[in-house]
Amino acid sequence: MIWTIISILFFLWLIGLILEIAGGFIHLLLVIALVAFIFNMITGRGKGV
Repeated sequence: MIWTIISILFFLWLIGLILEIAGGFIHLLLVIALVAFIFNMITGRGKGV
């Protein structure tokens, strides 16, 4: 579940970066995805996928 969210947020950020739309919002999504990724690594969830 968390990897799906991270993937979607990263994809939206990449589209925004290429098309130069919603600059601040896209970077906020990237930060949220990064925090979710770090939280996932710290808690150790999702290793068995």
